[in-house]
Formats: sequence, C-alpha cells, structure tokens
Amino acid sequence: MQNSINLKIATIEDIPLIQSIAEQTWRPTYGDILTEEQTLFMLDMMYSSESLTRQFETNTFIVAYEGDTPLGFAGFEPKDHQMMKLHKLYLLPAAQGKGIGKLLILEVAKYAYEQGLRYINLNVNRNNKAIGFYQKQGFTIIKEEDINIGNDFWMNDYVMQLEV
Repeated sequence: MQNSINLKIATIEDIPLIQSIAEQTWRPTYGDILTEEQTLFMLDMMYSSESLTRQFETNTFIVAYEGDTPLGFAGFEPKDHQMMKLHKLYLLPAAQGKGIGKLLILEVAKYAYEQGLRYINLNVNRNNKAIGFYQKQGFTIIKEEDINIGNDFWMNDYVMQLEV
C-alpha cells in the first residue's frame, strides 16, 4: 500500500479535512484513556478552526492520501535550533498498520534534517498503545510530563525522542 500513498502539504483550506480526521480518530485512540468530557475539551482546544488557524502560523501539516482519499496527517514545527516537535500524528483506524505512519515520520525527519535539527520530540499519553509504534520507529522515552490543560484536565504523557 505504501507505493500508492501521496503526502501533500496542507493549507488553511484543509482545516475541515484535518478536523474530520481528528474527529474520526480521537475516540478510537483515546476512548479507553480519556473521559468523553476531556475528549471534547481537547478536540475543541486543539482542533477548533481558530486553534488550527493559529497553528498554521508556525506548524507544517502534511496529509497522507491514497488516491484522492485522505488517510491521516502529521503536524510539526521546529522548536529550537536542535529539535522538531511532532505535535500530531493521526491515521484513520482503517489506515493504521499499513506503513503510513512510518512514511509520515520519515517525512518529518526529512524536514528536520533539512533544517539542521538533531531530534524529533513528541508527547504521547502514557497509556496510549502508540508508544510501541513510536518505539519501533526508533523513538525512546526521555521523560514523563504531566500538563494541566485547564478545566481540571491533565495530559499525562511520555516525552519521546528520535535522533535524526
């Protein structure tokens, strides 16, 4: 399947597409980890049109397609002179396990390398099964972080790092 996957840089016009993919992936990803209230709060905080418009000012979003069908996306930005932050990597459930996430990470690594950055960092919920996926891609856990995101909700994450 990898050979028929195209990666395209998203624009602000793709915000509804990114929102749709997030809406379809968050409950399968976090349904056993977060309450519905926290899921709704975080979707609004991270994926409202206003929030995504702000994110497009500093972040690059790449969407993976099979033909004309969008399958997932990655969102990332350089954070300092050494590190690219991978903020988002989501694939529709039917697209998972087919090498598309790996392609997106390789593309982010290419961006990091071209900018002279040494690392890609990401945060992942400590109970998320994606930890194993990230480890298979070469990421290692470098620390734990508990982040108060408001409304008495917390993100209980590992910070993982990949050397580019």
